[in-house]
Amino acid sequence: MIFRIVTIVFPVFAIVAVGYLYGRRKQPEMTILNQLNMDIFMPALIFFVLARREFAPEQYLALALAGIMVVIGSGLVSYPIARLLDFDWRTFVPPMMFTNYGNLGLPLFVLAFGDSALSAAVVLFIAGNMLHFTLGRYLLDHTLHPIELLRTPILVAAMLGLLFTSMQWHLPKAIEFPIEMLGQVAIPLLLFSLGVRLTKFDWHDWKIGLTGALVCPAVGLATAWSVTAIIELPELQVRQLLLFGALPPAVLNFLFAEQFVQEPRKVASIVVIGTLSSIVIIPVILAVILP
Repeated sequence: MIFRIVTIVFPVFAIVAVGYLYGRRKQPEMTILNQLNMDIFMPALIFFVLARREFAPEQYLALALAGIMVVIGSGLVSYPIARLLDFDWRTFVPPMMFTNYGNLGLPLFVLAFGDSALSAAVVLFIAGNMLHFTLGRYLLDHTLHPIELLRTPILVAAMLGLLFTSMQWHLPKAIEFPIEMLGQVAIPLLLFSLGVRLTKFDWHDWKIGLTGALVCPAVGLATAWSVTAIIELPELQVRQLLLFGALPPAVLNFLFAEQFVQEPRKVASIVVIGTLSSIVIIPVILAVILP
């Protein structure tokens, strides 16, 4: 079991470490690469997974609903914690809700549960990101216009992929193969980019960061476990939902906090310390949930 967990976790954090070491040495400007990943590579991956012949959306409807309940439930539970600890809830609650479904979630699902788990990972990724781009942004800025969602390539790719699946349309191999190749860039680049971002962390706000690092997986796991008592899921999807609940806060929380001037330095602390603590927390969770 120890060897299996190391096999799952090591490739993920090894790429993060490469990004960190390269970032410390070269200090690369990742803005363009991150934009390409969000506009091209991630949409290609999502479209490919959802539009391929093997994807059966009816198998994942309950899992998608469960994922949505975990996100919202985590927010409801963490809100009184923020008030009790005298944190600004707009700073503390969103990172507890919106976790790292992309950078860590996608590769961890594949390494832990096999290539077939990519569909489940993408479904949960879409559910979480749809909430983050709507509810998450609304928590920080009440002026969100629905038309902005149609400008989000990831959500557009998800809708197109689901359209292809529902209509049973299939792309020619000559078109499908380059889309698959573009999608294969997404996950390694997400991990590498996460490592580079860790180099820009300031330890000044470590207290709220450490609190978030402990509260996020605890609240997520407790909420996920409660949801499995409400929604009946296959045993494999129960394990996948628990791993989904244990993920650390997403980097996108920091980008939103910076955009809407919501204590971005404190949010960065929550994200970075949460990510670092996951090096210990994720293996423990895998030891519990893996068969």
